[in-house]
Amino acid sequence: MKIAVFSDTHKKISGVQQIILKEKPDLILHLGDHIRDAYRLRELFPEIPLECVPGNCDYAPAESDMKCITVQGVTLMLTHGHNYRVKYETASLFNAAYFQGADMVLYGHTHRPVNDWVEGLYVVNPGTAGSGTRNTWARIMIEDGKIEEVSIEEI
Repeated sequence: MKIAVFSDTHKKISGVQQIILKEKPDLILHLGDHIRDAYRLRELFPEIPLECVPGNCDYAPAESDMKCITVQGVTLMLTHGHNYRVKYETASLFNAAYFQGADMVLYGHTHRPVNDWVEGLYVVNPGTAGSGTRNTWARIMIEDGKIEEVSIEEI
């Protein structure tokens, strides 16, 4: 299963749309800051399941700011990260992921891509897909209950 992960689109989704058309992911994840972009992607690509969480720039969202989903036996924790103060430290984020039983934690907010492995936990921040000089996204491949590939890609 191919998963495309985006964050911090900030009302700029043309590059994201191109990636989705090219890559044809099985699942799209949007990690907030501008959750309405996620809703728009859901309208544009109704055939592709999409999960999203709000960010600090998303006011009065209907979505929870953290959710766990299981994809082919792999548990993913999704959050924007601002409520875990990820711009300053990641210990509380990792702690939450461990208590959720997550195999991977996905977050945004910092606009800096991360692809790391910390004490048995995959840690992924796709960076910013809509603002900044370097726009990025994350590709995750899961096969037979295993995370086979995680990469940060340019938009």
